[in-house]
Order: sequence, then structure tokens, then C-alpha cells
Amino acid sequence: MRSVARRFRVSLCTVQRWVARGKGKRPDRVDLADRPGGCPVGPRRTASQLEDLVVSTRADLKADSDLGEYGAAAVRDRLVELRVAAVPSVRTVNRIFERRGVLDASRRVRRPAPPPGWYLPDLAARAVELDSFDVVEGLVIGKTADAAAVDVEVLNAVSLFGGLVGSWPTGVVTAKFAVDCALARWRTVGLPRYDQFDNDTVFQGAHQWPDTFGRVTRVCLSLGVVPVFAPPRETGFQAAIENYNGRWQAKVWARFKHPCLPELVARSDRFVAAARLRSAARVESAPPRRPFPAGWSMPGALHKPLAGRVVFLRRSDAGGGVTVLGRKHPVDSSWPGRLVRADVDLDAQEIRFHALRRRQPEVHRLLRTTPYAPPNKRFRE
Repeated sequence: MRSVARRFRVSLCTVQRWVARGKGKRPDRVDLADRPGGCPVGPRRTASQLEDLVVSTRADLKADSDLGEYGAAAVRDRLVELRVAAVPSVRTVNRIFERRGVLDASRRVRRPAPPPGWYLPDLAARAVELDSFDVVEGLVIGKTADAAAVDVEVLNAVSLFGGLVGSWPTGVVTAKFAVDCALARWRTVGLPRYDQFDNDTVFQGAHQWPDTFGRVTRVCLSLGVVPVFAPPRETGFQAAIENYNGRWQAKVWARFKHPCLPELVARSDRFVAAARLRSAARVESAPPRRPFPAGWSMPGALHKPLAGRVVFLRRSDAGGGVTVLGRKHPVDSSWPGRLVRADVDLDAQEIRFHALRRRQPEVHRLLRTTPYAPPNKRFRE
């Protein structure tokens, strides 16, 4: 055996295993293929007789149990009543069920997440950029001996692909303040193709009247930026800005004690500068932005006729209808409780409703086209 091991350059124990495997057999019938290491059966695996008993007990409970319970906990309780030795745990009983294929419920299928911006085709293709804006509310600078308590709100912004952040703490975030901050950002870094908001009146405008286009929406339309309003009470669409909201609160607000609002603004500006420096490579690889137009003026943007496109992401009701701009539109009765993208085309004076599915993010089926006449009333300052 030693000479054979030296000849084939293997260990002596390997030759001994070959000899033991072929003992009493013809050489052409000996299986000398490689086998995985370790024991063929786990030393702590439940005995097959006990597994058979677990499966048969489950079948008996399913057929005759007064409560109609035949899960792992019920099976284990029955085995304890029968005084079976070495009763397996509930977790082990579940594994036996899965191994024997007797589970009734199918395992949940985990599908991959759709790409960022999947609800807009050109955004999903990374051809354009999107900025998200949101307001952090409920912050208070505590009362001190020299000053009273101060309520604080923060307007945050982040780009989808570049991660270009921005934060503007103030007392109360108004529509005018939001427009001023957005314009300052866009004059510095350029214009995105889309600008996404939630349905706050600061961004969308008043909700008590239909067909209301607020200050922020009108400024975006005048600059060729498409406003996108996320669906209410939906997760995922505002993930980027919500993530940055938490990051700002953890790294700026909760990390330091701020005696006054100017101190908070200074600390926030330093954090934003450092964050932009950190994401410089990501910003460079993001889709290009458009330069801010020369000669643009605020009064002309607010009072000129509406033109362009506004996108509303909504979920249809039980009848397949969608509420857009304070008016309910019947879309498709076969699409109830589903996501819908409503493209309000102010130039063509129509609303196009597209079906959205996270499972098929590349499919945007047109459900319905509805005529829409935009309001021609003058914007009130």
C-alpha cells in the first residue's frame, strides 16, 4: 500500500480507503469516484422512524383533531401525550415537515427590487436625473436662560443617482422658502429632468380647491422640470429622501446641542459640504443636468400660462378610479387597488393613465386617456 501511495502520489489513508471500498468486489465494479467529506448522514439528524411518526401524527391530527390544528406545535404536544422518547422541538418538527414535503403553505417568493426610478422610463434608463425634496418637522431648540424655545423645520433635498444633498433649516418651511432654496440649488448644480415631492401643500398647493397648481409646481414647469408627486402612504418612492432625512437628523440634529438657529444652519452647511465631498465620484457619474436658463424671472414664471407636464403617482380605489388634482377620474375597473401613473400633459390638454407593476417595471401599459383643460386663472401671490 505504501508503494502504491508513493507511485500515485497520494496518502496512505487514501489507498487504504480504496482497498476497503473494493474489498470482496471485482475491480471493475468498485466505485472509486470522489465523495464529499464528512458523514453521509448528520450524527444529530432525527431518526427516520421518529420522522415517520411525526408525519403520521400530523396526518391523524389533520383528519381527527377536534380543534383542527395539525401544525408543528400541535404535533409536538401529541407526541408528548403519547410519551414518545426524545420528542423533537417545534423547529425540528417544522424541518421534518419541509423535508418530507407535507407543508400546505408555499414559501414566499422573493423577487428582485425594481431599478431606481422604475416608474418613469427615461429615469429608469439613467438618462436623466431626479431631485427629491421633503420637510422634516417637529424639531425644537430647547428653552434656555437667554432665549425661548424655537420651532425648527428643515427642507432637505437629494438627487436619485448622484446623491447630491442639500439642507436648509428654518423656522417654518413655506412655499416661497422652498422655491428660493430650490432655485439656489439649481443655479449652482444645474437643473434635473424631474423633481419629486410628497403631497404637502407646500409643494402641491392648496387641497381644498380642484385644479390647483402651487408656487413650486409653477416654477418647475417654467424651468422645464417635471414635478412628480409620490403616492400617499406608499413606501419606496420616497426612499432616497427619507434615508437622507434620517441621516441628517442622526449626524447633525441629534449629535450636537444647538443653542440657536444660526448655529444649526452653520453646522448643517458644514455637514452638507462634507457629504457632497464624500459623494463627489457618484455625482460625476450621474446623468448630466441642464444649465439654469439666463434671463429667467420669478414673476413671469408664476403668471404665464401653464405648459409642460406634471406626473401624479396614485393607487386606484376599489372601482379602479384615481383622484388627481382634486377630481376623481374613472380609469379601469379591471385595475382596482393598483399603482397608476397619471401624466397631466398641459400642452396636449389631456391626462394619460398608465398601469404600473413592480413585478414588471419595464411595462407601462396605457389604461385611459382623458381630456383635461388646465385652469387659466391668474396665480395669486
